[in-house]
Amino acid sequence: MLGNPRGTSGYGQAHGRYAASDLARITAGDLLTLLDTALQSPDLDETRVGVQGGSFGGYMAAWMAAHHGERFRAAMGERGCYAIDSHFGSADDGVNNSIALYGADQERWAEISPLTHADRIRIPMLLIQSEEDRHTPMEQAQRMFVALRTRGVPAEMLLFPGEGHDMSRTGLPSHRVARYEAILEWWSRHL
Repeated sequence: MLGNPRGTSGYGQAHGRYAASDLARITAGDLLTLLDTALQSPDLDETRVGVQGGSFGGYMAAWMAAHHGERFRAAMGERGCYAIDSHFGSADDGVNNSIALYGADQERWAEISPLTHADRIRIPMLLIQSEEDRHTPMEQAQRMFVALRTRGVPAEMLLFPGEGHDMSRTGLPSHRVARYEAILEWWSRHL
């Protein structure tokens, strides 16, 4: 089952802008509704659920781990934006795109940053990052990793040298294979 929660692209600008007022919470609600619908299948085990996403999905995986961690056994974030304040200063998508997604209210950036809520994450988390990612720079994952590890959360970080934001699709074949193997190994350990 694949979903396209409000706040994402795919169904036009109105669908994408719907969640702008409260991006993380509205999208999380949609994702949890999707999960609950999927778990109605007798083939699925609600005690063996993980959360994973890349880019905005990485942001949401960390948000879900912090705010709904009791629903998941582990989390995995790939190339996610975890701190809105530093995203504005270091990402390649420009200020206008960032404001459209996260808003211009600097006071609110901390509130909607998964890094701010890292102290609520108790489930194991794998962070996958590319060294040359200019859209969600490496420091985002590094800061989340340090925040989790210093609190004793079982966290791991996999860093791919010389790769950019689209490594999972356009990276070296050896890196793409290593990424898939790491994902399968992570979930075999935690689910």
